[in-house]
Amino acid sequence: MNIMYGVIKMPRKPSIAVIYFPGNNCEEESLKAVLATGMEGKIVRWNERREIEKYDGFIIPGGWGYEDRIRAGVIMAKDPVFDLIRKEAENDKPVLGICNGAQALVECGMIPGLKDNVEMALAPNKNPFVNGYYCTWIYIKSTEGKNRCIFTKFTEKNEVIPIPIAHGEGRFVTKDKELISKLIKNKQIIFKYSTKDGKIEESFPTNPNGAVDNIAAICNKNGNVMAIMPHPERASFIRQLPDTTELKNKFVGNANAMEDPAPAFHFFKSMKKYVEEEVL
Repeated sequence: MNIMYGVIKMPRKPSIAVIYFPGNNCEEESLKAVLATGMEGKIVRWNERREIEKYDGFIIPGGWGYEDRIRAGVIMAKDPVFDLIRKEAENDKPVLGICNGAQALVECGMIPGLKDNVEMALAPNKNPFVNGYYCTWIYIKSTEGKNRCIFTKFTEKNEVIPIPIAHGEGRFVTKDKELISKLIKNKQIIFKYSTKDGKIEESFPTNPNGAVDNIAAICNKNGNVMAIMPHPERASFIRQLPDTTELKNKFVGNANAMEDPAPAFHFFKSMKKYVEEEVL
């Protein structure tokens, strides 16, 4: 708080734009998670580009932008709004792409962001039971901990988080044989699919889509942009967790506790902390 000439000046709250494209369907849940942290936020249509730089960070939510025609996320990635978001990310503002948003970040080259072109793709899922869309609860394991990515300031290294997936094309792949080694060296692979007890198993159901190296989330080299295929906005509160999780069962019968934050909420809380410390 600053005091000038007898006037109390309160610090401005971080303001996050949840970018809505035609076909997205997770913008409301994403906004609710943003607001629950104490940040301000607004759902901003893809064609409301004027003064977008006034926002302190951006979330690209899940869904089926433009019906995922051609391939998932590619038409979204060609929209002029991504040129503006890229510029804001280069100014160190945070950008979180969830599911369809993650696909768009890969298709526009912001993730992994080592070259000025597209280096990866999100290919159709591979599992023994379902062709195409697959929705289930899984676990992801933090590989780098608090200091590598701005979305994990409250996540311990090797922490296992319950979280749902809901996608048809979630398999991180690349033709560049050296790229995965570079991502590992740069510590850009932030979350991997794991078992409940943290084992990294390449086989289904632990790896629900066949992603190379069990990749669930990747950040850019700077750590302020992250593409994650699972849905943290659908696992941010205790009440959202499935009955099979010990965390939820601990609070059964306590209505107030059911509104408490779940581990995935820390992604949004971390976003707030970063903006307050580095952007405002």
